Amino acid sequence: MTAPRRILMLVILCGVLALSALAAGSAGPASAQSSSAERPPGHGWTWPLEPRPAVVRPFDAPKRPWLSGHRGVDLDAEPGSPVLSPQAGTVVFSGWVVDRPVVTVDHENGLRSSFEPVSALLPVGAAATKGEPIGSLAPPPLGADASHCGTARCLHWGVRRGEDYVDPLAFIEDRRPSVLLPWSGPP
Repeated sequence: MTAPRRILMLVILCGVLALSALAAGSAGPASAQSSSAERPPGHGWTWPLEPRPAVVRPFDAPKRPWLSGHRGVDLDAEPGSPVLSPQAGTVVFSGWVVDRPVVTVDHENGLRSSFEPVSALLPVGAAATKGEPIGSLAPPPLGADASHCGTARCLHWGVRRGEDYVDPLAFIEDRRPSVLLPWSGPP
């Protein structure tokens, strides 16, 4: 093979490799987003209260499963406020836990939302439609000095993936840290 022919083959090979790398780089993130299991947080769920409530107390994951923490978020709300299903699912629990009424909705992909204190509107086994009421915020139990939020009124919303508690707000908002990407020059 002559030298000019080798150079031509080398240029063609480099061009093919460059195009392959470019195509692989642009296909990576798009293919990850196409899978619902790998979608970024903050996709598809809605707030369980309207209008958008203030967060009274954020999620605080314990360092170990048996340690203290706050396994959900507390949202500012008045007793009687409608509590909405943040995503479609099935009511799997409606009853009292210790001294307050709780409603739990099983969503797809092994996720469950629990709300307290909530007077249930739907019975166990009923379909919960995204954005539709599943109950109303109950007042603190009779004889109780305060609600879960101390003297404030609130809705406690917890989400579990399997047995692990996760931040409910991650299903509404993208809570990942911002990342600066390298600048590749003018568009």
